[in-house]
Amino acid sequence: MKGRSWIAAVAVVGWFALALQLYLVLAMRYEVQASLLGGLVNFFSYFTVLSNTLAAAAFTAAASVPATATARFFQRPGVVGGITCSLLLVGIAYSLLLRSLWQPQGWQWLVNELLHDVMPLLCLGFWWWAVPRGHLRGWHLPLWALYPVAYFGFTLLRGQVIGTWPYPFLDVGALGYPRVLLNALMILAGFLGIGAMLWAVDRHSCSGVPSARQ
Repeated sequence: MKGRSWIAAVAVVGWFALALQLYLVLAMRYEVQASLLGGLVNFFSYFTVLSNTLAAAAFTAAASVPATATARFFQRPGVVGGITCSLLLVGIAYSLLLRSLWQPQGWQWLVNELLHDVMPLLCLGFWWWAVPRGHLRGWHLPLWALYPVAYFGFTLLRGQVIGTWPYPFLDVGALGYPRVLLNALMILAGFLGIGAMLWAVDRHSCSGVPSARQ
């Protein structure tokens, strides 16, 4: 994998953003004497956090020497493509649905920018510049879609049990199941649209990129 030094730097950015976000969550819960374990569980209940964790893992794998079996898995074009699709969805959905709902300040503003804007763009750049072309197939799209579908199912189950929802457009208590299901289907359609564009670019982009690690 070429450009290991800059890829390693991007991995550091990703892990820094996640670590800082976790610190802010736990510090806030400590101040109000809430459960830190509950804060950790809540931290990993966000699609943004999960997708950025996968992206940071992929960057770390691409920069690792020698590559382990896990690193080779995260270097596969189909895996990186799915992560890129997910992180692009994070950035687009945040800008369209969530950005106007609050105005974070200080460190929280920095974390928000890193997780929702910077990392999606870096991931797209990484996919374009460092990932071999011509290895994506049409069947990758429904395979990638299993991730947001599984996340949605988990979110519904978790919300039914504890009565809280990570995103307002998935808040069954406020919107009801029909509206939430419609919102989820629209977001899934957007995810598949992003995936289709990545597949089309991969299929029609110029050759000359190094062969993929299988």
